[in-house]
Amino acid sequence: MADIIEMPKLSDTMTVGTLIKWLKKEGDEVASGDMLAEVETDKATMELESFFDGTLVKIFAAEGASVEIGEPLCAVGEPGEEVAAPAKKEPPAAEEAPAETKSEDTAAADPAPAADTPPAPKATPPPRPTPEPPPLPASAASGDRVKISPLARKLAEELGIDPTRIKGSGTGGRITKSDVLKAEKHGTGGMAAGGGSVFAKGPIQEAGVAKVSNMRATIARRLVESKTQLPHFYLDIEVDAGPLLALRQQINTGLKDSGIKVSVNDFILKASAEALRKVPAVNCSWEGAQVRKHDRAHVSFAVAIAEGLITPVVFDAHVKSVFDISTEARSLAQAAKAMKLQPSQFTGGTFCVSNLGMMGIKRFSAIINPPNAAILAVGTTETKPVVENGQIVIGQRMTLTLSCDHRVVDGAIGAQFMVALRELIEKPALLLV
Repeated sequence: MADIIEMPKLSDTMTVGTLIKWLKKEGDEVASGDMLAEVETDKATMELESFFDGTLVKIFAAEGASVEIGEPLCAVGEPGEEVAAPAKKEPPAAEEAPAETKSEDTAAADPAPAADTPPAPKATPPPRPTPEPPPLPASAASGDRVKISPLARKLAEELGIDPTRIKGSGTGGRITKSDVLKAEKHGTGGMAAGGGSVFAKGPIQEAGVAKVSNMRATIARRLVESKTQLPHFYLDIEVDAGPLLALRQQINTGLKDSGIKVSVNDFILKASAEALRKVPAVNCSWEGAQVRKHDRAHVSFAVAIAEGLITPVVFDAHVKSVFDISTEARSLAQAAKAMKLQPSQFTGGTFCVSNLGMMGIKRFSAIINPPNAAILAVGTTETKPVVENGQIVIGQRMTLTLSCDHRVVDGAIGAQFMVALRELIEKPALLLV
C-alpha cells in the first residue's frame, strides 16, 4: 500500500504552504531523505523531504498550489501502483442553534418568511462607474498640429519627452531644440518649461491584482496583531557615532588582507546584546499572566526580501565578539535573501534591531516583533554642527528609537537601556573586550 506524504508544518505559525516546484516527477525512484519539492511557508522556502523508499507513484498538488497542513501532496509506493487522491478533510460543521433558543432580538432581526411569500430578489449592485481619462493638453485636445522642428521632434523622441507638454519659444510657438533641452533639464523637478510633466506618459505599472504570498499574509496579520494588541511607546536618543565610525575604519583597514569587514550594524547588534546584559528587564516577553525573563541575549535583525521582511537571529550575541557576529550576520542575511533560512534560524529571538540608516532614513519607529518586548530602529549617521565644550564643531550623529511594549517595559527601564546603549556606542572599544 502506498504511503501518503502530507503537507507538514514547517514553521511555528504556518497554516498553509505553496508548492513552488517539484524536484521529482511521477515514476522516479525515491529514498528516505531525498528532497521531493520546494515549499514556500509563511517565512521561507524550504525543501520537502521523503521519509519512505519506493517510487513516486502519484502527485496530488500541482506547482503553484496552496495546500493546507495535513492535506496530501504525493504518494510513494510500488512501481505501477494506482493511488487515488484521499478525500479532502472537511472541517466539522457548526451546529445550528435550536429555534426555541433564539433571542427575541434575533427573531425580530431575521424573521422567517411566510410559506406563500416568494423570496425577495437580491438587489443588483449598481455598475461601477468607469473613470474618465485625464484631460489632454490643449493642443492635443483641440486636434491642433504640434509645431515643432524636425530636429526637436527627433530629440524629444530620443529623450522620451512629450512635445505636447512643451511651450515653444520659436516663431508662432514653434518648439525648438533648445526648448526640448530645457524641458529635459526641468524634468528633474517633474515640470517642463510650459508647466507640464516631461516624464514619459503611460501607467506606472500594469493594472490588476497580485496574489498575496503566504509570507506576506503572515507578516500582515502579525503586524496588525502587534500594533493593535501591544501598547507601543517610543524613546528617541541621539548618539555620537564618530568614535564608532573611526574604530570601524581602523579595523577594516588594518584587517583588510584577512577578509574581515565589520559593519556599523554589527557593532549595533553587539551593543544591543551588552545593553540587555546591563538592563535585563528589556530582555523579557509578555505571556499573559506572567512575564518571561530571558537569561541570554538572542538578537535578531531585520532583512528585507522580495516578499517582505524576515528576522534571522544571532543567538547568544552577548558572548560573541563583534567579528563573530559580523560573520554570522552576513551568512544569515545571504540565506534570508535566498529564502533558504531554516525555522531554527529565524525563531527564538529575544530582541530585534531594524536598521534603515543605509537607505538614508534619519529616524523611524519600528513595530515590535512579538514575543519580543522591544525593537530598536537605527537611523543614518548625519554630519551636522553640534556643541561640544561650549564650541560649535562638526559632529556625526545617529538617532536611535526604541519601541517598547508597555506591559513589560516601563519608561524608566527603556530610558536606562538607551543610556547604556549610548555609552557603548560612544565608547566602542568596550565592545571589543
